[in-house]
Amino acid sequence: MAPPLTPPSDDSDIPGFWRSLGLPGLIDVHTHFMPDNVLRKVRAYFDRFDEAGLSWSARYRSDEPDRLALLRSFGVRRFTALLYPHRPGMAEWLNGWGAEFAARTPDALRTATFFAEPSAARYVEEALASGTRVFKAHVQVGGYDPRDPLLEPVWGLLAEAGVPVVVHCGSGPEPGGHTGPAIFSEVIVRHPRLVPIIAHMGMPEYGEFLSLAERFPQVRLDTTMAFTDFTEKVRPWPSSLTPRLADLGDRILLGTDFPNIPYAYAEQLAALVRLDLGDDWLRAVCHDNAARLFEVPPPAGADA
Repeated sequence: MAPPLTPPSDDSDIPGFWRSLGLPGLIDVHTHFMPDNVLRKVRAYFDRFDEAGLSWSARYRSDEPDRLALLRSFGVRRFTALLYPHRPGMAEWLNGWGAEFAARTPDALRTATFFAEPSAARYVEEALASGTRVFKAHVQVGGYDPRDPLLEPVWGLLAEAGVPVVVHCGSGPEPGGHTGPAIFSEVIVRHPRLVPIIAHMGMPEYGEFLSLAERFPQVRLDTTMAFTDFTEKVRPWPSSLTPRLADLGDRILLGTDFPNIPYAYAEQLAALVRLDLGDDWLRAVCHDNAARLFEVPPPAGADA
């Protein structure tokens, strides 16, 4: 019998972690690369954010080339550049930046976003036509209703294209006017071919979003910040839900929120190991599910 997998205790242990699982690396569907002025504002928000006496100041604050090098040193084969607007007229500019970032960063999945505005369907269609692989919808920060009629053609375009969209629609860290599973479930009912990846496991409405995934086979969830020591202090994961994670093992994807996390990247991986769902589950979550969803080929020289 193989010895139990040892959780990575710090970032230097990460390559050994995925190698011990027989993986070619990791795929992280929830990372953030943004224009510098936008990233500074995001960092400033989290620098001020305090919850139950816990600081959320980002751990990884180096410049973009160093952050890319660090992510690659962990063995992350593919990652996203999740962008999100907070006002009209911003999304199309962010999409232009995202296209340029992807052009110079071949291991990044080209990422785009949208806002509830009259031009949304046009620029989403353009982003799809030019090769966007994943979208980000941040219902909380955007402050829009995902059921807004302006977004109906957007959801339709994404559903028809089968391009995944990472959706922050849970009520953490702060509830919004249109967050929660009941609201977003209406979007899925109208667009059953949509491929949403529910960010943060739907935190804190974990059970409700698991039920949504159980109801709709196209729904995925990402692990971002869930199960970590940091989050367990404020939004603990109910252990009674863990068997349902095993049943949904083909639709849970690794996400971390790098670089905007107040702890080491390795903590997210260690938290997944502590769930004790087995090596096959870890292989699927940390790499194989996303590789299948985004059609990421094996590295050169690897067995098919």
